[in-house]
Amino acid sequence: MPVRIVTVDAFTDAPFAGNPAAVCVMRQWPAEEWLRGVAREMNLSETAFLVPRNGDFELRWLTPAVEVDLCGHATVASAHVLWQDAHLAPGQQARFHTRSGLLTADRRGDWIELDFPVKIATVAEPPAQLLPALGVISPACVAKNAFDYLVEIESEETMRKLTPDFTLLKKIPVRGVIVTARSSTAEFDFISRFFAPGSGIDEDPVTGSAHTALGPYWGAKLGKTEMTGYQASARGGVVRVRLNGERIILGGKAVTIMQATLLA
Repeated sequence: MPVRIVTVDAFTDAPFAGNPAAVCVMRQWPAEEWLRGVAREMNLSETAFLVPRNGDFELRWLTPAVEVDLCGHATVASAHVLWQDAHLAPGQQARFHTRSGLLTADRRGDWIELDFPVKIATVAEPPAQLLPALGVISPACVAKNAFDYLVEIESEETMRKLTPDFTLLKKIPVRGVIVTARSSTAEFDFISRFFAPGSGIDEDPVTGSAHTALGPYWGAKLGKTEMTGYQASARGGVVRVRLNGERIILGGKAVTIMQATLLA
């Protein structure tokens, strides 16, 4: 039976910006090989697959190479599609059962707010390849959580100009590497980039899950519980964060780009 698939740009209110994700809502789980084949065919940083479960939804995220435990932008995209295609009523909360536990999404005007667990990064010794791969000599801080390394550097301008050695970066056994700096403008509190060649993505356009580490990290440094981050990839995207104990609220907008039918 043909399956509907929708492409959504997340963490942006403009088409062809933010982070694109494909969203596929199905009646039941198909074969594992089919899921991985679709993710490779879409060739986006993430394809989200959803199946109904007693009014909620089971949700899985696959890159072209691997299945991941947590993904923010594809969750924003999933919630957007559930409301857009009337799987859920406009004001109804989206509830997702995932490898990271129960996650929820709510509409707040034009914004979609995700309730995620924080993933605090603590100070860590960088592996030998990390700083040379980034081209960073003297970082302000190197930290690590369950998923990623987080590297703060002093200058936003320097961070924007980084040209990592992805072959070397790929050898580091983590999901990815977050590089961040304090924003040089009043519009944003912090700026970041996210590199994940080991997960099949050299640079991810906008990484919601990285903000589960960036939020508490910058919250402690700036003395704030509500902040706005900008991910400075070529596409760029905005993520609002609000700290709430061991949880974090991530806010983003979304735009539908394409609707299609999978025939295979």
